[in-house]
Amino acid sequence: MRKALVLVALWTGMLFPAAAQDDAAADTQLIGELMAFHGSQAIVNVMTTHCYETTGLDVSYKSAAENWYLRNIGFLDLADRVIARLGGGAEGQQRAAETYGGTQIMTAYNQAGDKNSFCRAFLEQVDTGALDIDQQLPGPLKRAQDISAAS
Repeated sequence: MRKALVLVALWTGMLFPAAAQDDAAADTQLIGELMAFHGSQAIVNVMTTHCYETTGLDVSYKSAAENWYLRNIGFLDLADRVIARLGGGAEGQQRAAETYGGTQIMTAYNQAGDKNSFCRAFLEQVDTGALDIDQQLPGPLKRAQDISAAS
């Protein structure tokens, strides 16, 4: 489970490598980091749906996903507004972030020795807010908030 949580925090750097220091490159990097917000949503959606289906339709997974969304919708909306303000992402970039996030969490799940324990640990992380955007991606969130406040 630790590996899955680390993936949430690290996958942004693999998908969107560090850019040069000029403003355009910094904007491009921030857009990629903000796309990771949608990747985080995909991780929660994919895993809670998968665990719901594989643990006997335990409704706590659906509730956890809904609660995660309610806690994070403002961050997702903020990311979309800032991405638009910075000129928008490349075509398909959001979908790529979502696909990457979903693929990474399913890979971690498939490598887990005890799938039920993996699902229970994941549920706990979602329920406690450990996988919330403000916990996993505080740097990009702060930069997005600063850009939004400056407008």
